[in-house]
Amino acid sequence: MNDRFRNDSYQATQAATLPAGGARTMDEGARKVLRNTWNLLAMTLLFSAGTAALSMSQGWPHPGILITLVGYFGLLFLTYALRNSAWGLVSVFALTGFMGLTLGPIISAYVNIFSNGHALVISAFAATGISFVALSAFALTTKKDFSFLGSFLFAGILVAFLAGLAAYFFQLSGLALAVSAIFAVLMCGLIVFQTQEIVRGGERNYIMATVTLFVSIYNLFTSLLHLFGFFFGEE
Repeated sequence: MNDRFRNDSYQATQAATLPAGGARTMDEGARKVLRNTWNLLAMTLLFSAGTAALSMSQGWPHPGILITLVGYFGLLFLTYALRNSAWGLVSVFALTGFMGLTLGPIISAYVNIFSNGHALVISAFAATGISFVALSAFALTTKKDFSFLGSFLFAGILVAFLAGLAAYFFQLSGLALAVSAIFAVLMCGLIVFQTQEIVRGGERNYIMATVTLFVSIYNLFTSLLHLFGFFFGEE
């Protein structure tokens, strides 16, 4: 009888946390992680924008793909190692600030190469912002479970990354364009996946959640900028 009572109590608890249609409600822990993630994301985006503006104003050249990859992965692994300490916050700002420094020369190149470069940058920025807000809202309200996307996104990002390296080293413009389109789609999926991971309690570390969303936004912006430049750029 006790076992039956415990089972009935468990089912009642599950029914209370699973509304009609199967969508889960956020518990207080998930709300806190989501709140901290969005706050930290906003600060890192502003900081990254500041370092990008600094590199543009100083006319600093792009550090090159080797330094970019070493800096990015090195700071990423450092952030992962420090994710449960206050030093993780320092590492997050170091990572996002570094990415801002690499973004500045890219934006400058588009502004200098295309006569409508400013419009291209603003359009890519607006499209990225609208996409992030819309995808986040969708992830927060949908009843569909997107946890199955995890392995698919990991494999897709790895393949696209390797294809991007091939396009860079072998100067394959067509492949580079395809990689940008694929990355744009994958980053949209990653935003939905990561937001749902927070909502459903799969991600409890707001530092790593911030890094994932920041990288998604960064890659979505640069991918859209490349696509806009190819299709709408005026020299």
